[in-house]
Amino acid sequence: MQAKTPKESLTILTDMVLPGETNPLNNLFGGELLARMDRAASIAARRHSRRIVVTASVNHVAFSRAVPLGSVVTVEAKVSRAFKTSIEVFIDVWIEDRESGKKTKANEGIYTFVAVDETGRPIAVPELVPETDLEKERFAAALRRKQLSLLLAGKMKPNEASELKALFE
Repeated sequence: MQAKTPKESLTILTDMVLPGETNPLNNLFGGELLARMDRAASIAARRHSRRIVVTASVNHVAFSRAVPLGSVVTVEAKVSRAFKTSIEVFIDVWIEDRESGKKTKANEGIYTFVAVDETGRPIAVPELVPETDLEKERFAAALRRKQLSLLLAGKMKPNEASELKALFE
């Protein structure tokens, strides 16, 4: 199986916030944004694995800025790390100023998917080779997040979490 780069999975979804998608403050519903992020991230994971993928977890979501009615929203998803059968995808959400066209980062998230075969059993995925400094940072952080998750779930012993231990040495 040939390794892939993050840019091969890049998925960009752009859409406008409509009245039926907003809360009483005329901002995009958080759940609507999560669904858009999940769609983009699942496409990125599928592009990386070329397999059926299922959402395993939403590891992190930061709602840093409200997304007002009428905004043009761009969701960018890219694989940040691939493990044996799982794929971590980092999502950046941008809003575009109506007049200047300037894009501002509004939100971000990290989702994990598992590649499966036609019967729903996990299947191996290609390795990921990060290229840019940001991709390398996200790649390294993904292993720490995975170890922390396994540790909290009781599936890894503290002395086995080498990447986490390195943070405290």
